[in-house]
Formats: sequence, C-alpha cells, structure tokens
Amino acid sequence: MRLSQLFNLTLREAPAEAEVTSHQFLVRAGFIRQLAAGIFTIMPLGRRTLDKIENILREEMNAIGGQEMTMPVVHPADIWKETQRWYQIGSEMGRFKDKNNRDMVLAMTHEEVVADLVRKDIRSYRQLPRLIYHIQTKWRDDPRPRAGLIRVREFTMKDSYSLDADWEGLDRQYRNHYQAYFNIFHRCDLPVIAVKSDVGMMGGRMAHEYMYLTPIGEDTLILCANCGYSANRQIALSKKTPPPPEAPLPIEKVSTPNAKTIEALADFLKIPKSKTAKAVFMVATIPAENEEKEVFVFAVVRGDMELNETKLVNTLKAKELRPATEEEIIAVGAVPGYASPVGLKDTLVVVDDLIPQSPNLVAGANQEGYHLINTNYGRDYQANIIADITAVQDGDACIHCGHPVRTVRGVEVGNIFKLGTRYSDAMGCTFLDKDGVEKPVIMGSYGIGSGRLMACIVEEHHDDNGIIWPITVAPYQVHLVSLGTQTNPQIQLAADKLYDQLIENGFEVLYDDREESPGVKFMDADLIGIPIRITISERSLQKDSVEFKRRDQLEKRFVNLTEIHETIRTEIKILTDQILAKVVEVPFEG
Repeated sequence: MRLSQLFNLTLREAPAEAEVTSHQFLVRAGFIRQLAAGIFTIMPLGRRTLDKIENILREEMNAIGGQEMTMPVVHPADIWKETQRWYQIGSEMGRFKDKNNRDMVLAMTHEEVVADLVRKDIRSYRQLPRLIYHIQTKWRDDPRPRAGLIRVREFTMKDSYSLDADWEGLDRQYRNHYQAYFNIFHRCDLPVIAVKSDVGMMGGRMAHEYMYLTPIGEDTLILCANCGYSANRQIALSKKTPPPPEAPLPIEKVSTPNAKTIEALADFLKIPKSKTAKAVFMVATIPAENEEKEVFVFAVVRGDMELNETKLVNTLKAKELRPATEEEIIAVGAVPGYASPVGLKDTLVVVDDLIPQSPNLVAGANQEGYHLINTNYGRDYQANIIADITAVQDGDACIHCGHPVRTVRGVEVGNIFKLGTRYSDAMGCTFLDKDGVEKPVIMGSYGIGSGRLMACIVEEHHDDNGIIWPITVAPYQVHLVSLGTQTNPQIQLAADKLYDQLIENGFEVLYDDREESPGVKFMDADLIGIPIRITISERSLQKDSVEFKRRDQLEKRFVNLTEIHETIRTEIKILTDQILAKVVEVPFEG
C-alpha cells in the first residue's frame, strides 16, 4: 500500500480525552477514530492489525476442534426472558422494540442463541462433544467508557461455546481453552496471567480471567508469591484472623463530635480501626418472580476492612447494587456518619463473617455526634445474613498458605466460564444418552475482545515516539521510505522498483511515497510502528544500498540492494521465532 493512497491521517497531538498510551497512539497513528463515547471506527491500518489478531484466534480455536459460524447481533428478547437474564441484567443491556412491538436485544453475548440452536439441532449423544465459535459485534452500554478500546460500548469478540454430554467433557474443553488462550496471547506477544474470577452475569460453576498486568487496569488482582494463588479481588479469599477473645462489656453511648469517618473516630477515641464497625448503605435490585424490587441493605464490616460489592451482590443474588442516598438512609432511622444496626427495624442487615468474632466494637448510635462503644453481635443486634463480604487487601494472609498476598492492577483480555447446565436447564437443551435417557447438554463459554487485545498490545509495545508492533500482528511487515524524490527522479524509480519487487516476493509493505520532508516521514514511521523500516535516498543509492532499521532497535545499517530481500526475510524469521518461543505449555490452575 502506498501511503499517499492510504485512508489515513497521522496527528502530532493526541485528543484531550485520550488519557492512556494506547488510545493516544492508536488515534495519532490513524488506527482508530472515535464516533461517540465508547464507539470507534476501525481505520484501514487498524483493520489489518485486527485481521492478524483474529486470524490467530481462528487458528487456535480450529486447533482445538472449533467450528466457525456467525450468529446474529439482534436477538428476540424471548430467549433472554427464558434464562431470566432479561430481568437480571440492568441498563447495560441494549433493549428496543421492533416495528411489531416485540422486545428485542442487542447482543451482549450469545449463550441464549447457542442454547436455542442446541435445543433445535442436538438430539443424541452421538452429536457431542462440539465446539462452535464466531467473531462478532457485541453491545454493552457501559456507563463509563474510557481508555480508548480498553473500555468501550460496541466491540468485537471471539466467543466460543463448548457442548458436552458429561462434566468430564466440559473439563477437557475448558482446559483446552485454558491453554489455547495462553497460546493466543503469547503469539500476540502479550504477557498475561490467568486468575480465578466471578462468574457474574454468565452464571455457572467456575471462571478464569486472563489479565494483562498494567497500572491502567481497572481490575485489582490478588497474588501470592509463595503458593501461586491468584484471583480477581472480586472473589478473592483470605485467612481472616479473629481478634483475641474478650468478655462482652456493657454498651455505652459516648459523644464523638465531628467523627463521621472511621479514621476520625479511631483518632478521637485513640483506638485502632479494627475496634470499630463500619456501616455501608446500599440499595440492591433483586429479581423476584419476573419482577424486581429495591431493597435497602445495611452492610457491616470491621473498620479496618473494605466492603467487596461483588461479594455482596452474589450474597444477595442481586441484579444491581448502588449506594443509598442520604434521604434513603435517614428514612430507615439511621444517621449518616453515626449509623449502626442497633435499634433499627425493617432493614436487611448483612454482616461480614468476622463481625460476630470481633467483640466490643465501636459503632454508630444513630444520633448525630454520638457512637456506641462495646457493641456485640448477637447481644445488641442481629443480621439477616452473615457472609464473607470484605475485599482482600495488600498483606492479608493467603487463603491457602497464609503468606502475605499482594495486589496488582490488570486489564481483563479474555475469560472462560464453566456454564454447566445453567442455560440448558432454562431452555430445555437435552439429548438422549446411549441408554436412551434424556440429559441436559453441558456448556462452556469463552471470550476474547479483539479490540481490547489490540490496545493492550500497544500498551505493552511502545516508546516515546509511537507503537512498536510485534511482527505477528503488525499491519505491514516493512515500511519503505523514499527521500529526495522531488529533486532526484532516480530515487523515485528505484523506490518504485523495490516496492514492486518486495510485493512480488510476498512481503507486506507500506510505501511512504509522499512528498514530505524526511523528518515527517521518519516521525510517521515511528508513530505507526511497523517492525522493519528500509529507506532509499541519494546517499543510499550512491552505495547501491538501502538503509535498514528495526523499529525496536536504534541501530541503522546499509544493506546492498541485492541482499535486501534475504535480509528482510531473515529478520522477519528472527522476530517471529522470538515470539513463538514464548508459546509454551502452561500448568492449569483449577
């Protein structure tokens, strides 16, 4: 492709809303353009890189028995109502009515569509196992899209679905995906780890997320360097150490002016935060018989801990969770900053499982400027639910070995789920086994967003001047630059001839034939980030050579025109082999 003909415009400055590196460079280099919040056009350079990524996805899916198909983006709501997700998923779901006033859904994922296919087409155990996949558009109306392609509303996903006759079959397909996903990310030269995660709206028995570790990530991961335990903080567990036993002391109301926070309260009373009870007020939307109701939730955790909202959602089986307003808090008889469940009625109280083991805590008195000292669970108040609802923090004891864990940030680039019979039971997906007994099809679901993957590759591979694409996903392999063509027609002729020869030899070439200064051409070459740059100029022609440079190296050298094809081929092999050497077997962490 001649750069003079490419539908592309490079920018010297990133747009103001581009906060992270990948967003800045993908916009500046002309790979993407934003249409609206969380909605992007993929430009020709970006399309070529996504094609490379998606072909890697196809190759690895095909290698484990996947069959590619294409499922619709628009779904009738009836199938989502059958699984109850129509009622369980909140405003992120794209809902609309067709011209016949039927409820319709924009695809967030395709479990329901797959289940509908299964119940129509699968009859016998002889048709199992199967693995199907597609690469298709999804819509999730995220209220806070950010970071370019990392958090969007419209995106492309490779989602695959395994269908098995038994749980052992699901285990095999799940482990096949576990390794295939590592292969995909390593072939894209992106380092990832797999961590256990929340099943979320997907449901099922088990899930893993593939995380690219980066400070820009919104997910917090819990890692143990001693035993290898890893989990998303949403579901991570730790060994909680109960405090030393104490005899319950009499409850007493004390004045605590201006002590509305745990920090202020602990300072005022000269006690550790672990001797306080923290009140967190939430409103949960809970589905109930095809309806939903809002429930005021009074959550209590120890003052030195933080509420884990995902654990609370799962405990309540809630559809959504939001902070309660001040008006809602006052309406139940509590006082913001001075609240406790002592004396409250008609409130759903959920306490962390460490609270009953923590005697004589300081809690609010439900009166402005006052707290209660020596509150004890069971004597002074009761809970509707006792559960682990706290977030694991840096230095907490590992649930497996007791070693202190650490927290890191990461971006989720892929996920795998053991769905089991969640969708088969809801939609009647059954088959006859070899004894003629009807059984449910056992399913798995597995996803990778190709756009987010592209953005993370840029986060990993760049310098101050632009992108440094891994050879396996670069839009082109070679960036040919001609200099001085306006004053020396021989340079133009030589560059055109070399361009044609490179194409004939099977290389993917972006040819900068524009009438621009050397500085502009070199800045654009660095910004776009193609792995190999060769430059023809008056100086190089005097040596019957071209200037050769790899994007990931500072060194430049002259290579004779008669040797340039073999030099390029050798460098491409070196770059490719370096990446493929990272594709290794990874132990399964079940």
